Amino acid sequence: MAAGQPPPLRPTALPAFSEEGFGDKFLRKTRENPLVPLGCLCTLGVLTYGLISFKRGNTRHSQLMMRARILAQAFTFAALLGGMAVTALKSR
Repeated sequence: MAAGQPPPLRPTALPAFSEEGFGDKFLRKTRENPLVPLGCLCTLGVLTYGLISFKRGNTRHSQLMMRARILAQAFTFAALLGGMAVTALKSR
């Protein structure tokens, strides 16, 4: 090793981050993975329609909607995992 002068010890400037509010973060995350909010809305819609059918006494339609809710939840979960995988691959 060559003996020379050590590098100067100056504090490096840290990047300035602005405070991100709930609305800003929600919009950013929605733009990153738009399928998750869509799946949540579908799940909520199917659940609401199924509960209305249950209250009206239409048990066959209510059961169908509860099965559709499971499919909507599975779609939302798959979209969430897919978004996480894409984000992980982008960071590499």
